[in-house]
Amino acid sequence: MDLEKLWKTTLAEIEVSVSRVAFHTQFKGSSLVSLASNVATVGISNAPLRALVESRYYSLIKSILDHHTNENISLIFVVAAKHERMTDEDAGPLFSSRGAAALSSYVTGPQDTARRLHIRADASFDNFAVSTTNQLAYAAATAVAKSPGGAYNPLFLYGGVGVGKTHLMHAVANAIIAKKPTVKLVYCMGEEFTNEIVEAIQNKTNRQFRQKYRSAELFLVDDVQFIAGKQQTQEEFFHTFNALHREGVQIILTSDRPPPEIAKLDDRLRSRFEGGMTVDIAPPNFELRVAIVNIKSAALGISVPSEAAQLVAANLTDTRAIEGFLRKLTAPGVGPATPELVASLLGSKAVVGSGGIAKHDKRVPAAEVLEVVAAYYSIKSTTIKSPKRDRPISRPRQIIMYLCKTELGLTLEDIGGLLGGRDHTTIMHGVETITQELSVNERLRSDVEGIKKKLWA
Repeated sequence: MDLEKLWKTTLAEIEVSVSRVAFHTQFKGSSLVSLASNVATVGISNAPLRALVESRYYSLIKSILDHHTNENISLIFVVAAKHERMTDEDAGPLFSSRGAAALSSYVTGPQDTARRLHIRADASFDNFAVSTTNQLAYAAATAVAKSPGGAYNPLFLYGGVGVGKTHLMHAVANAIIAKKPTVKLVYCMGEEFTNEIVEAIQNKTNRQFRQKYRSAELFLVDDVQFIAGKQQTQEEFFHTFNALHREGVQIILTSDRPPPEIAKLDDRLRSRFEGGMTVDIAPPNFELRVAIVNIKSAALGISVPSEAAQLVAANLTDTRAIEGFLRKLTAPGVGPATPELVASLLGSKAVVGSGGIAKHDKRVPAAEVLEVVAAYYSIKSTTIKSPKRDRPISRPRQIIMYLCKTELGLTLEDIGGLLGGRDHTTIMHGVETITQELSVNERLRSDVEGIKKKLWA
C-alpha cells in the first residue's frame, strides 16, 4: 500500500473536518510512518503536538483509515517530522502571495471549490431532514440560497450542538457554488477569526487579512459567540461586517445562543446580528431523528431496518452522535444492522415501544408524572385535575398530557382518566400544542427537560 498516497487522502478528509488554523498548525509535517498488522504509526513533528493530535483526533484519523483500508486500525503516535516546506497553497489564502482574490482561480468544479473552501460537499438541502423543530430555519436558508444578499441579511442561526446549524449554512454555500463556482466565499470559525487577527498582527499582514475578508462575496462564520469578550477581534469584526453588508454581501452566522444572550458581546455587534433574520433551531424530536437515521444510513450505503432506526433515534439525540454511530455499522465484519446488534452497540437497555415511544430503564407511573409536574410548578395535583382553564394551570396539565403520551406511551383514554376524566380530543390538542411549541419556546423546552430529569434521574 502506498503510505504517502493514503496519508494525503487522510489529510484531505481531516482538512474538511477541522478548522483551517487547526489543520495547518497541528498536521503540518505529519506523516504515515508505517502500516502493518492493522497498526498505523503516525508521525507528528514534535512532542507537544503529538500529545495534542492523539488526544483530539484519534477517533477521526482512525475512522478515515478504517474506511480506506477496510480494516479495524489501531493507531500509534510518534515524534517523526517530515522535513518539507509548506507552500503558499498549503498555507491557505490568507498569507498566499496571490491573495484571497485568486482563491477560486485554481479550482475545477463545485465540489473542488467546496473542499478547498472547507465547505462540506455532502451538505445539501436535499439531505436535510425537515420537521417543526427546524422548518423556519430551513425556509430562511433556502430563501438566502435563492437570493443571497436580498433575503435575510444577516441570517443568524442558533441552537445546541448537532441540531443542523452548520449543515444549513454549508447547504446555502453549496447551492451558491453550484450556480457560481468562482464565488469568493470566506468561511471560518469565530475562534479562527480571532487566531487570524493575532497572526496578522504578529506578522504585520493586516492588509492581507482585510483583503481576504472584505473581498468576500459570501461570508460564513460558525460559532460566532467565540469572538465575544475579545476587544480587538470584535472591533475588526464590526468593521468587516459593515463593509460587507454595505456591499450587499450575504452574511450567515451560527451560534449556540441568540445575540441577546451572548455574554460580553459588543452592543454594536449585537445590534447588527439582530438586524436580519434570527432563527432558533430546536433539538430534533423523535420522528425527525428517525428521518435523520434513514437519510444518513442511505448516504453511507447501509440498510437499517425500521425497528433498528427507531432504537437509534430513541437513544441518541445529537445528530452528530447518530452519524458517528452509523459509521460504526460500516466497519468490516460488523454484520447487518439488526435491532439486536444496534442495541448491543448502543450499550443501552432502552427499547422502542409501540409507535416509536422511547421507554426508559426506570418505569415511571403516570401518577408520579402528575405529582412531579405539579411540584415543579408549585401547584396542587388536585388543581390540575380540576375544570379550571387558567394558563398557569392549563400549561402544566398539557405538559403532563405530552409526557404521558410521548414518554410513557399511554392511551388518550388513560391520560384523560388521570386528569379528571377529560376526553380524548382535549388530550390530543394538549399533546399537539406542546409538541409544536417545543420547537419555538426555549422556556418550555427548559421546563420539560427539567421535569424529565426529575422523573428519570
